[in-house]
Amino acid sequence: MTDHETPTFETDVLVVGTGPAGSAAALALATYGVKVHLVNRWNWLANTPRAHITNQRTVEVLRDLGVEEEAAKYATPWELMGDTLFTTSLAGDEIARVRTWGTGDDRIGDYIKGSPCGLLDIPQLYMEPVLFKNATERGATSAFNTEYLSHVQDDSGITATLRDLLTGREYSVRAKYLIGADGARSAIADEIGLEIEGRMGRAATAYVLFKADLSKYVEHRPSILHWIMTPSANFGEIGMGLLRAIRPWDTWIAGWGYNMDDGEPDFDPEYVIAKIRTLVGDPELEIEIRSTSTWHVNQAYAKTYSSGRVFCAGDAVHRHPPSSGLGSNTSIQDSFNLAWKLAYVIKGYAGPGLLESYSPERQPVGEQIVARANQSRIDYGPLNACFRTEGQADPVAAGLAKLRDPGPAGVEVRKALVEAVQLKNYEFNAQGVELNQRYSSQAVIPDPDAGDEQWLRDRELYLQPSTRPGAKIPHAWLVDEQGRRISTLDVTGKGRFTLVTGLAGTAWTAAADSMKLPFLDVVVVGAKGTEDPYCAWAQVREVHEAGAVLVRPDGYVAWRQGAATWDEHNATGQLRNALSSILDRALDAEDAQASAAEASVFHEQGAENEHATVH
Repeated sequence: MTDHETPTFETDVLVVGTGPAGSAAALALATYGVKVHLVNRWNWLANTPRAHITNQRTVEVLRDLGVEEEAAKYATPWELMGDTLFTTSLAGDEIARVRTWGTGDDRIGDYIKGSPCGLLDIPQLYMEPVLFKNATERGATSAFNTEYLSHVQDDSGITATLRDLLTGREYSVRAKYLIGADGARSAIADEIGLEIEGRMGRAATAYVLFKADLSKYVEHRPSILHWIMTPSANFGEIGMGLLRAIRPWDTWIAGWGYNMDDGEPDFDPEYVIAKIRTLVGDPELEIEIRSTSTWHVNQAYAKTYSSGRVFCAGDAVHRHPPSSGLGSNTSIQDSFNLAWKLAYVIKGYAGPGLLESYSPERQPVGEQIVARANQSRIDYGPLNACFRTEGQADPVAAGLAKLRDPGPAGVEVRKALVEAVQLKNYEFNAQGVELNQRYSSQAVIPDPDAGDEQWLRDRELYLQPSTRPGAKIPHAWLVDEQGRRISTLDVTGKGRFTLVTGLAGTAWTAAADSMKLPFLDVVVVGAKGTEDPYCAWAQVREVHEAGAVLVRPDGYVAWRQGAATWDEHNATGQLRNALSSILDRALDAEDAQASAAEASVFHEQGAENEHATVH
């Protein structure tokens, strides 16, 4: 038998790709005690900034996995992210500012109320090492310079063929499941026949990573994004140049659109330096060019995310521009949704039907964010229309004159500018897009008494917290035994199901205790350690104090009983039926006799990796 015919490695889950989706999947699986092996065809992790906006939901995931504080060390903090500028140059006349990423006076309260976590700006070359390092510290194994070639799957697992690019040797890996996190040109998505809807490469952008001290232009109006409205960068859908801060305020990316039909953009150093100096508005600026690159604007998504024992995540299934900052966020959240399900099936806590919930839960999210990201590009059009003029010798001066015209025409232009700026809230202050995801699948049991959800404010802009099944558990501050604030998100999740009830919910506590499931916790809001002196949970729980909310390991509500339940036998029957349905596994007396050792191991794994931030 040759090397490539004989499996030489055994693992539970093989992950192809170490980007945000792959490394997050490995981190979560390793945290849950699952054997996981990552492979990457490159020599190391991301070496360019790439994705960077890290929204509240993703920071919540980092918090749950115990790496929030570490990630924050490498981030531009929230308060420095948000005075996004539209200007003729960084040193020139401003056209507009937008308070972005929830930092504005009119929105910051929504963001603080909605989550225990703020936003962070973590460029991908800093995010990936945090995810990857912690995954390997918790037991994940890895192989770089390793190319994925193919796989076959059978009733019990998959056999993948890999190639060591340093030696050329081909070999096989035997795993129970395969995760394809291999990017927008995913070989695995192609191999399993995922149907991709949309268009790839419909526009293109040139990027230049450079070093320059721009402190004097930005310290008084800090932001990570500065849009430059200048004729030298007005090609394409956005029609503006970009100066993006990587490290405040001396490491930057300059970006501009180019015509793909003309071939690759001009990256001649003299041309690039002149271009950056124009964007900054400083003809003497000292610039150190670090690297150049291009990327294409995609608008495509997969109609389904899996086939048999193979699951795809991240850019493999949703391909779109970075507008709205949804790329790495959605990728990490894909993996967080998938990892606990794989862990439960592998550990025997759930039947294989649980895995069928991954695609129906995450595919609608992917389709939505592809549309949103591309629409955000189109939404620059009205802003451009307010400034641009035709056939002028000095377009910048003419545009400023147009905006400053004291006559009736100027009034109309400025009115249009207000509307154009407000439209950009759907890109830069869309808390609803980020936190209002609702899941519908066999892993969610609808509340028959709830009816259709009525959105009280704009669903894309504003978070609507809810305990209805399929929604993320609302954040509410509780108080622990030391008198410190802890979030409802801190006492749920961590790889476990949690039944949340109140002091009156003694029937639910008894029911959970009688079932003795090694993966089920009970949180009694009002008891010592989880008191509700702010009455914050009472205001958002939407169930009777003697009702119950069942929260999944990923923080989403799986089921709830809104009415008061006083009888232990009744509560036990409801809870057992709900869990059996969600987990695709009949829970019977055998489960009630789950070994103390098994429960102890599961608790120890959670305790080792729990680093909830306390405020």
